[in-house]
Amino acid sequence: MFPEVEIGEQFLYEREHLLLGLSFALAKSARRNRTLTDRDLIATVTALAKTYETMVNSSLIYEQRTANLEQQAIASEIEQMVKEFREAEHKHMGLTRLRDSEVLKALVFLLRLGLGRTSGRPKSRAFVDFLWCRTRRGRKQDYRSLISL
Repeated sequence: MFPEVEIGEQFLYEREHLLLGLSFALAKSARRNRTLTDRDLIATVTALAKTYETMVNSSLIYEQRTANLEQQAIASEIEQMVKEFREAEHKHMGLTRLRDSEVLKALVFLLRLGLGRTSGRPKSRAFVDFLWCRTRRGRKQDYRSLISL
């Protein structure tokens, strides 16, 4: 998915907090609604990545909304995390460095990670469990504590 988006090690290192925040948002959504599966998370991340790809390539804001209300809730959680990340950056640095292209890269990274972790079965939750295990220490925290700049 998104073969034109290149993600280097430098990006992963520099935007580790963004990746952790996005992972936490996905895990939080999945734990809030236990009926969500890997397919739901992957479909949501794909739709958001397409939205950011359109913004990056054409400067148009065109949201790819899904008809599924659960997926819309996940997308809202992710968008809220990105907003809070930008606010935290602005508060600590006086400016916002996060670009839409970096959000796109982070979403594509998580999408590829999800496709690699899921079994592909309709009710698979392997990716959900992977995310939850990796973000478990943030159980009682919110995004602001994970986004320590």
